[in-house]
This record gives sequence, C-alpha cells and structure tokens, in this order.
Amino acid sequence: MSTAEQPAGGSGRILVFAGGLCGAAGVALSAAAAHLGGAFVSTAASFLLMHAPVLVAVGLVGANRILRTASFILLVGLVLFCGDLLARDFLGSRLFPMSAPIGGTLLIAGWLAVAASALVRPRS
Repeated sequence: MSTAEQPAGGSGRILVFAGGLCGAAGVALSAAAAHLGGAFVSTAASFLLMHAPVLVAVGLVGANRILRTASFILLVGLVLFCGDLLARDFLGSRLFPMSAPIGGTLLIAGWLAVAASALVRPRS
C-alpha cells in the first residue's frame, strides 16, 4: 500500500481538520476584511488560506514524521501569528507580547522543516 492509499491516522485527521478550519476562517476573514476593512484581518485571511491546503495535503498523504511535525509547527505558527493580528484589529490589543514574531518565526521554521523532509530517505 502506497502512502497515498493509507488512511489518515490520528495526526492526519487533526491536520485535515485544522486545514479545513483554516480554510473556512480564511474565507470568512476575507469577507470581513472586504466589508469591514482592517489590514491585519486581510493579512491573517491570506495566511490562513495559503496554509490550509498544505495542512490538508499532509494530513491526507500521511507523509513522514518530519513532514507531519513541520505541519504542526506551521499550525502553531499560524495560530500565534494570525491570532495576534486578529486580536489587534478586533480587540485593540496584542495576543501577548512577541506573539506575531514568534508565530512568524515558527512559520519560517515550519517551511524549512517541510523542505528538510524531502531530504529524508524513506525506510524500506
């Protein structure tokens, strides 16, 4: 059975679920940004929409441990980065000090881990 045919395990289901939520939130926030304005809302929507397919794809494929871990790093980075931007527009304050930079750093690290996962040879 190839990795594409394997059913999604627990972590795969979590990633597909999170990807679906990110996609839905991205669409809703795009609409909110169009109607209500807010540069931070628009940026958060874009980040959610561009990362949602990645989470869904990794969740469905199963992938190696490094790629799954990279996806969870991306997810935590998204929550911190987008959460801080949304808190600024909707609550008028930050999520917590340095949450956006920490989230952005995790997003960069997550993408580097995605790249690193391609260098790992599959076990036979």
